[in-house]
Amino acid sequence: MLLSEIIEILEDWCPASDAEDFDNVGLLVGDQESEIKKGIITLDITDDVIDECISCESNLIISFHPLFIIDPKTEITDTRVNDIIIKCVKNDINVYCIHTNLDNNRDGTSYQLGEILKLKNQKILISNDCNSLKGMGSIGFMEKSMMDYDFISFLKEKFDLKYLRHSNLLNKKIKKVALVAGSGSFAIENAIFEKADCFISSDFKYHDFFKPNKKILIVDIGHYESETHIKETILNHLNKKIPKFACIIAKSKTNPVNYF
Repeated sequence: MLLSEIIEILEDWCPASDAEDFDNVGLLVGDQESEIKKGIITLDITDDVIDECISCESNLIISFHPLFIIDPKTEITDTRVNDIIIKCVKNDINVYCIHTNLDNNRDGTSYQLGEILKLKNQKILISNDCNSLKGMGSIGFMEKSMMDYDFISFLKEKFDLKYLRHSNLLNKKIKKVALVAGSGSFAIENAIFEKADCFISSDFKYHDFFKPNKKILIVDIGHYESETHIKETILNHLNKKIPKFACIIAKSKTNPVNYF
């Protein structure tokens, strides 16, 4: 099928206009009139993902994270991004990004993270419109409350984590949980305002861990770890809308962070 048809399905679900101003979503490399043989879904675009795309005869990469192309008015060139674009063009591979427009979807990235924890009565944490139909983050309730120490162990099991970072334990029960998939330190105060017992996100800086001020537990589960589930969400949506379209999740490991 034509790439333009696939894009229409994705943007009916998550309009590009819903993306944040800083973001770089949509068709980044390629031609909307391309006939797509097969698609690969990935969190990030790496050399390994492109090689996987070539080996399985796919000519479309649907990526969650975009290629952040440096402003052409500056003298700075991101050679890694430049090399990836050239490799995709040489191999007739189209690249489409769906990122913060999926984050801002009511049932998007953060909501699906809450689904893994089986949160009940989820709503948007930071609404972008008066109807609370779009916005960042999610907040909901655990089926059963548990002490914060046990909750930390629960998170490690649910997200298959060897390590995570957290603020001081408060020896309190966790029932109401707020979360932002990806970088979410901007929402710590929102989680406190909503009287959440815990806020889960990633990319917290050192001083962010002072912000809870004994009011909330904050947990950093890792950027990749907080978003990797969204590949399955994208695949499920495409399978539902165009079941005959051949699409798979990339097997290549794209998490750039390693632990020793």
